[in-house]
Amino acid sequence: MRLLKAFSCLFFIIVLAGFFDAASAKERKVQITVQVNLNAPADAKNSKIWIPYPVSDKNQDITDISINGNSTKTAVSRESAYGDNMLYAEWKDALKEKTLTYTFTIIRKEAATKNFPKKELPFSKDEFKEYLMPTSQVPTDGKVKEYADKITKGKKTNLAKARAIYDWVVDNMHRDPNVRGCGLGEVETLLETKGGKCGDIHSVFIALARAAGVPARDVWGIRIPKGKEGDMTKAQHCWAEFYLPGYGWVVVDPADVRKDILEQKLTIEQAKPIREYFFGAVDESRIAFGRGRDLVLNPPQKGGPLIYFMYPYAEADGKTLNEDLFGFNIGYKISFKEM
Repeated sequence: MRLLKAFSCLFFIIVLAGFFDAASAKERKVQITVQVNLNAPADAKNSKIWIPYPVSDKNQDITDISINGNSTKTAVSRESAYGDNMLYAEWKDALKEKTLTYTFTIIRKEAATKNFPKKELPFSKDEFKEYLMPTSQVPTDGKVKEYADKITKGKKTNLAKARAIYDWVVDNMHRDPNVRGCGLGEVETLLETKGGKCGDIHSVFIALARAAGVPARDVWGIRIPKGKEGDMTKAQHCWAEFYLPGYGWVVVDPADVRKDILEQKLTIEQAKPIREYFFGAVDESRIAFGRGRDLVLNPPQKGGPLIYFMYPYAEADGKTLNEDLFGFNIGYKISFKEM
């Protein structure tokens, strides 16, 4: 077994050698289908749903968008604080069934942000204040600041601080498969329990980075599972980015390091190539939705701000239908088909 794991790690290192050449970056082309049969009261006079709506960027190309159903109104909108996009549908009649089918094709590329400059340029913290501020779940003072100062002691650059925080998260946190969804990202509690899912682990990374003066932000999305087709309703995933002056935003995914350690039963030492890969790169099997926290949707929901927007959210006659943030009860299914 040890020999097999050692061989697997060696193979992973060999594969990684080609990962950082943009020309050879891997990609996946899949069709995504979101089917909604809204679980709202049949006599509801006004039912609404907001669904994360990915758009094209340098790492993903979205095409062949199709939206069908019996909604009274359907629109694509954007919230104002972070620019997250959403598909909004509304049913104004007391219909027995409230249906919507949303499909799109995506070509998603592996993202590699490596080859860092040897010297960092100065940057304006005021310009990046949005990515240094606390949020409802991500404080930057008190216990968080104490941890950040200790972890980054003696580190002078954003790269050195971010790497120290990344390594601390990988070494000290663990993936807890019993956490529902992607977790709620309650950082102060997580610094004590040190266990959670991607929303938890990356909230800790971002809180510590911001407390150390390193601009950091979330990328909320969903994972494309292995295989040719199947269900991905509960495959939501997130990762993080920090700002490196003179270079740009660098992607990191310490949560996937911990996921591989758990699922492949690896030691920290055996996971070293995975740790190195996910500091500055993420694979092609994911779709980015947005970056916002504490979101007021567009049009505004009646319920309070969403701590993040990776899952559909719905209301009927002004009342929240989601039993929790993840809303698996509201009647939606997400599937994929490789193309």
